[in-house]
Amino acid sequence: MKWLVLLGLVAFSECIVKIPLRRVKTMRNTVSGKNILNNILKEHVYRLSQISFRGSNLTTHPLRNIKDLIYVGNITIGTPPQEFQVVFDTGSSDFWVPSDFCTSRACSTHVRFRHLQSSTFRLTNKTFRITYGSGRMKGVVAHDTVRIGDLVSTDQPFGLSVEEYGFEGRAYYDGVLGLNYPNISFSGAIPIFDNLKNQGAISEPVFAFYLSKDEQEGSVVMFGGVDHRYYEGELNWVPLIEAGDWIIHMDRISMKRKIIACSGSCEAIVDTGTSAIEGPRKLYYISCSAVNTLPSIIFTINGINYPVPGRAYVLKDSRGRCYSMFQENKVSSSTETWILGDVFLRVYFSVFDRGNDRIGLARAV
Repeated sequence: MKWLVLLGLVAFSECIVKIPLRRVKTMRNTVSGKNILNNILKEHVYRLSQISFRGSNLTTHPLRNIKDLIYVGNITIGTPPQEFQVVFDTGSSDFWVPSDFCTSRACSTHVRFRHLQSSTFRLTNKTFRITYGSGRMKGVVAHDTVRIGDLVSTDQPFGLSVEEYGFEGRAYYDGVLGLNYPNISFSGAIPIFDNLKNQGAISEPVFAFYLSKDEQEGSVVMFGGVDHRYYEGELNWVPLIEAGDWIIHMDRISMKRKIIACSGSCEAIVDTGTSAIEGPRKLYYISCSAVNTLPSIIFTINGINYPVPGRAYVLKDSRGRCYSMFQENKVSSSTETWILGDVFLRVYFSVFDRGNDRIGLARAV
């Protein structure tokens, strides 16, 4: 989730599959908040609906949007299928969920994969470790059938955590499904997107994100093509700095016609697994009464301006305090690096084109 993975560990197609992402509360949850969340999930049964659009087969999961900053969706593993909520993360390449092997306290708060109940399960002796900005895990590589909506990846390698630290308060998702390039995988396993592509499950090597705003429903990740109803105008294509990571050049960041950062150009990581916009700046508190008067911050990428309105980058915490969603990127780098997380991606529909090593951006509807 470049969430962050620390350095050193460091158009319509014939078939578009859209997976719902759930927007849920962060680590600030209290015990009471968790109980409320659990009650909401029980009251709103997760149902699969299918619709037809212009001759394409769209598989759409309805969203539950629980007001905060992480977007999750349902997948299943095994035969018969066992369901998990995962973060669809362009900042990492590894796919993992908790296992019955795990005895860490964090695992007890999540759904764990019961390998003995799957007839298609296959274990390996390969182990791996990942350190994120919010926690760390140790896992073992296994193989099984994985389903994302109507997409099926057979004999898919994935990680089963045997140790987890720092994820105790994240009861709202079980694991991470990485959507970055295979070369940055810590487990060495082929990512599920690559497997789906290689198995011919998707007709185009493309996936895209629409992240809903405020408390609205409708967030999706779509595979194999682009549903143009989710954005306005034309997609602006930005080439990657190099194939192998979702990193692009950014020209500058400005406010009120003054450059405030990235003055000589910089790098920008487009990361669906990060809530905020992160860079060499510290989080600061502001007056909630000033939210409606805050100016837009403009990110200029490949010569095109992408303004993010003031209200979009301010969040109110559980104590009623408002603060900027510009946060400090604690990973040191020889170049100025920014992470364009969900704050940016709620404003702009994003397309990740593996076939052409580029990212498309357009104003989200």
